Amino acid sequence: MIDAEEKVILVDESDRPLGTMDKLEAHRQGVLHRAFSVFVFNEQNELLLQQRAHHKYHSGGLWTNTCCSHPRPGEEVMDAAHRRLVEEMGFDCPIEFKFSFIYKKVLDNELTEHELDHVLVGQFSDAPEVNPDEVGGWRYVDLETLMKEINLYPERFTEWFKLSIDRVVNVAKPA
Repeated sequence: MIDAEEKVILVDESDRPLGTMDKLEAHRQGVLHRAFSVFVFNEQNELLLQQRAHHKYHSGGLWTNTCCSHPRPGEEVMDAAHRRLVEEMGFDCPIEFKFSFIYKKVLDNELTEHELDHVLVGQFSDAPEVNPDEVGGWRYVDLETLMKEINLYPERFTEWFKLSIDRVVNVAKPA
């Protein structure tokens, strides 16, 4: 579900704020806004995936990175990422910024994601306590298996995840 009052931060291509807009309207219009994606690995270097709850306003039921969302107006990306890790996955862990990228993709429900996405990486090895309003399922997966799955069944994964996973695997995974 989407909070009718929830706003996203509109940005230019240099991530300078330009104002705010209702989240759903920003996705209807495909307006560039700030977002983040958190990738959490366990001690075996397996990635914690979440399956988006089926009733989400877009990409319901698809597999994606550990956590992703938008900072609220006045909220720093890192603070928002920690908040959403707790709200979605039921845990928090140290995370660090790795890179940002811009993408624009048409999604289901006549919505368009146009985001400047900040990619953050962390480590956590326990089982999450997921919020069923946000998450339909979860699993840790080794990277070799994950890459094979994405190649065989790309329709099972979110657009932003498919766009960012190669770079995460190559340059951003924890030591």
